[in-house]
Amino acid sequence: MSKGSKSRLMRRCMVIMLCILLIGFGTTAFRLTQLTLIQGRELQQLAVDQQLVDTTINARRGSIYDTNGKILAQSATVWKVVLSPANFENDKERTIVSKGLSEILDIDQESLFEKTKENTFYSVAKRQIESETRDKVLEFIEKIEKDYDITGVVELLEDYKRYYPYNDFASSVIGFTGSDDQGLAGLEYQYNEELSGTPGRLVTAKHGDIEMPFKYEQKVDAVDGNSLVLTIDETIQHIMEKYLKQGNVENKVHNRSVAIMMEVDTGAILGLAVEGGYDLNDPFTIADKTTIAEISKLVGKEKEEAESEALSAQWRNKAVSDTYYPGSVFKIITASMALEENTVNDDSRFTCTGSYTPVQGADSISCHNTLGHGTQTFAQAICNSCNPAFMMIGAGVGKEKFKEYFQAFGYNAPTGVDLPGEASGIFFPNISDLDLAIASFGQGISVTPMQMVTAISAVANGGELLQPYIVKQIVDADGNVVKSADKTVKRQVVSKETCKKLSEILEMNATEGSAKNGYVAGYRVAGKTGTSEKKYDVNGDGQNDYIASFCGFAPADDPKVCMIVYFDAPLGNNYYGSAVAAPVFAQIMGEVMPYLEVSTQYTDEELKKMDTTANSYLGLSVDEAKAQVNADGYTCVVKGDGDTVAAQLPAASTRIPQGGTVVLYTSLDEVTNSEVEVPDFSGLTLAEANMIASYNNLNISVAGVTGTSDGLVLLQSEAAGSTVSAGTVITLTFTTSSNYGNNNVM
Repeated sequence: MSKGSKSRLMRRCMVIMLCILLIGFGTTAFRLTQLTLIQGRELQQLAVDQQLVDTTINARRGSIYDTNGKILAQSATVWKVVLSPANFENDKERTIVSKGLSEILDIDQESLFEKTKENTFYSVAKRQIESETRDKVLEFIEKIEKDYDITGVVELLEDYKRYYPYNDFASSVIGFTGSDDQGLAGLEYQYNEELSGTPGRLVTAKHGDIEMPFKYEQKVDAVDGNSLVLTIDETIQHIMEKYLKQGNVENKVHNRSVAIMMEVDTGAILGLAVEGGYDLNDPFTIADKTTIAEISKLVGKEKEEAESEALSAQWRNKAVSDTYYPGSVFKIITASMALEENTVNDDSRFTCTGSYTPVQGADSISCHNTLGHGTQTFAQAICNSCNPAFMMIGAGVGKEKFKEYFQAFGYNAPTGVDLPGEASGIFFPNISDLDLAIASFGQGISVTPMQMVTAISAVANGGELLQPYIVKQIVDADGNVVKSADKTVKRQVVSKETCKKLSEILEMNATEGSAKNGYVAGYRVAGKTGTSEKKYDVNGDGQNDYIASFCGFAPADDPKVCMIVYFDAPLGNNYYGSAVAAPVFAQIMGEVMPYLEVSTQYTDEELKKMDTTANSYLGLSVDEAKAQVNADGYTCVVKGDGDTVAAQLPAASTRIPQGGTVVLYTSLDEVTNSEVEVPDFSGLTLAEANMIASYNNLNISVAGVTGTSDGLVLLQSEAAGSTVSAGTVITLTFTTSSNYGNNNVM
């Protein structure tokens, strides 16, 4: 090889080596620059993260209180068991821990063993364990540390569990939370953000002595959730639920029932009851036994779908989520339109022949009184609940005005009440003359119970349509008020003059008209019954079902509260609002009015029949006691041969009717030996009931229609055939004879 060739080869080799060196060092320099300058912070954080465990500290969910501060929902301390799989050294340790914990926590060992193999410092074994289980876990941790030198693999962290002290109380209102403590229904869902609070963090160093911005542990405390103070009064709610449930059973209601009570001057909801609720502490269990029995007959996918549908139905708040034909209760609204538009007055007359043809060529529409009401005044048409008269009244208002008032009373939009899932009313898209006629007496249009009680409250308070609300205050963990609700007036719908006139007529309706079964002795009640026909057959008996309702307010001259009571598909022939819903309205109002300290205004007739209070005759000689009982105006019955009174029924301070029976016992053994069978009072007049009660040494307390001679017993507090001690007070609810049995009074 020539000298020149060698020289060229050497230069070529040097260039290649230089290129290799430049590429190699350049790549290395570029990668170092990338790692330090570009990815430095990210990699540093990853390095730190490998040495740290970041644990979430749950915030305590806020409580829910009634208007008087009674706890309706609260979060109590429980614990969750957490594993640190990365700290296990071998499968032997994993087996020991998974076997021991599975027995304590009652969970599958195999799945727990798999959790111990995860590449993490944090894996939840079980949530929300109670104190007893927690103590067992602590003993187990101590045992494995002592016997097997296994440390840092099991930890207990504080957690919270939701409790509802009254179980199924106000379930449609309160709602419930899921396993992750998130609200799933009711107020728990509606106010989830306010109730949840802000979770905290606990960051701890697990290994090494690397340089970190904090030493071994850094904690950010959780911020507990805010609490809700409701407008719901626990006492009123319990009264409503008690009588609604009783009405459901007595009338064999197929599709649940609703009662809503509103404070007419503010829009505050004092009670909202939906019968057919569920246990808030066990919301995923179907509550209705009949439904459970029906589902148990199914299998496979059909059963799963039926269970899901049943749960959705029991969680559904019928008071705000379901619409219905309001029936004759809506006549209050039609009447207010006519009064406001001056299309009716005291001189107006309406003739009912038993049916009416509102539009030429259409079928005639029957009145509930097929014989007809004859010629009536406007007030009489309301008290008679006459459909032909109201078709005439609606025609006088006109289609456009009728639609305007339907919207003005709030039926075309949700009320805005602070509950989830609220529906809106449904009106004819293009209203015809026939549509107007049907709507005038409450058929063909759909509203929610919440919309109805809100609209009738506007009539009660002088014409102001208010926004209903259930949460009156939101308070923080220290008790500071964060937010307060207040009266919100949407608009003035009708004048005070219209409302005053209509209130007078509705009061007359409750004392003399079709709403007499809703009357409460001593309190001036204004109200209207409703019976509406549904489009479909719910209970499968081949006939369309009905909705029985009553809406009214009291006192009529100075209204405090308005309430709607609504039963969906009562079975049997006696499905009318006057017979089904009105007595329940009266029972609820009869207890709520005294609780609210509303002054009584008794008529002379009511005073004669008014209950008195039994005195105490205990310890007196039989002769002294008999003389005192007679002097107090009662009939005396003595049981036993002793000389001194050892017991009495009714007990001292018990309400007892004037002229009632007091049974004196000379021995405590005589009380159990003097049981009597409760007679069947149904269908009896007051005089007949008094006679039979006296014959059986029982007392009766009268509720419902008592001021008329044709009152008949509709309900009794003790079932016929049951046994009670002599002297027991049986409460009888009376209805007018025209409402008893199969007579269709709307």
